[in-house]
Amino acid sequence: MDEHHTHEFGRRNRIEKRAVHVWHLHPGLGSKPWYDHFRALIRVQRHTERFDTRLRDWRVSKECAYYLCDLVLPTARFSEAIRNHWCVENRAHYVRDTRFQEDASRIRRNPCIFALLRSFALNLMRFNRVENTSQGLYDNALCLDRVLAYEGL
Repeated sequence: MDEHHTHEFGRRNRIEKRAVHVWHLHPGLGSKPWYDHFRALIRVQRHTERFDTRLRDWRVSKECAYYLCDLVLPTARFSEAIRNHWCVENRAHYVRDTRFQEDASRIRRNPCIFALLRSFALNLMRFNRVENTSQGLYDNALCLDRVLAYEGL
């Protein structure tokens, strides 16, 4: 078993401690046929203290997550990969939900096409270094020429 610990202080009124443990799985040890596909079992234990500004008190939460992987990597690399996975959620899905109001959409036929169009618009703005997505959407709604002047279109 390999072990890796990380600590983060002061981000969004929270202190987070993570412990990542990796067990290497050897082929042929499992009783199920799918077991031989995996090479590593990863356990991530998170201990988070969040400061509640309304109550002026710290709230503690503990959680444990398990992952199976078909690669064998160093424990620190597994820790980094699991942590960076949430960048997808924060940079794409959250922005689409809040700025494009995707969850409130009433589109029922081919919603995937409109999700692709929203992602295309977001990526186009990022490619052209639009820092404030809300302001960029507002500016583009006022002037179609601004959209057509984007690079990469």
